[in-house]
Amino acid sequence: MKRAGLYLRVSQDSQTTENQRRILMEVAERSGWTVVEVFEDAGFSGAKGRDKRPAFDALLKAIHRREIDMVAAFAVDRLGRSLPDLVSFLNDIQARGCDLYLHQQAVDTSTPSGRMLFQMLAVFSEFERAIITSRINAGLARARARGVTFGRPNLSLKVRQKVQKALADGHSIRQVAKITGVSSASVGRIKRAMTPVEDREESVPA
Repeated sequence: MKRAGLYLRVSQDSQTTENQRRILMEVAERSGWTVVEVFEDAGFSGAKGRDKRPAFDALLKAIHRREIDMVAAFAVDRLGRSLPDLVSFLNDIQARGCDLYLHQQAVDTSTPSGRMLFQMLAVFSEFERAIITSRINAGLARARARGVTFGRPNLSLKVRQKVQKALADGHSIRQVAKITGVSSASVGRIKRAMTPVEDREESVPA
């Protein structure tokens, strides 16, 4: 007999989870599951991570302790808003021997058809990530074509000279960075450039 954890969620405090609870309890009774615990997030958006949804976090911890064999939710959007998040969640729970039931989508990963659907979801998730990456790369290429540069801007000659003077006056890299507003990494590069090559070689132990 499977030990089930029911996950209920509504986005607004004014909404109720009673319909979700009633339907999932009926499913559990028909399926012969033992409902171990009901995890309820009332007034929490599905777009928030587990750290912002206390009941969802408690559900995952119960799964990790292997106290639950089946997670049941009314619909996929009760668990999360994005396909990659859902696939990640499924991978996580299945790695711990736990299955997922989604009432509205008629998904049950304890059955062959449910497992097949899960594999299809994983493929679509990978496809979605590839499309997003492609769009980002295309956007960067268009920006570069318009002359947009990325990363830290090059230091002006005036700022570079100010850094060099502060270093020559004996200030440490951290002090120079604070005085000039230039990052410690950039100050370090300028200091290395100021040091003659032979001095740098002598400082390296044989």
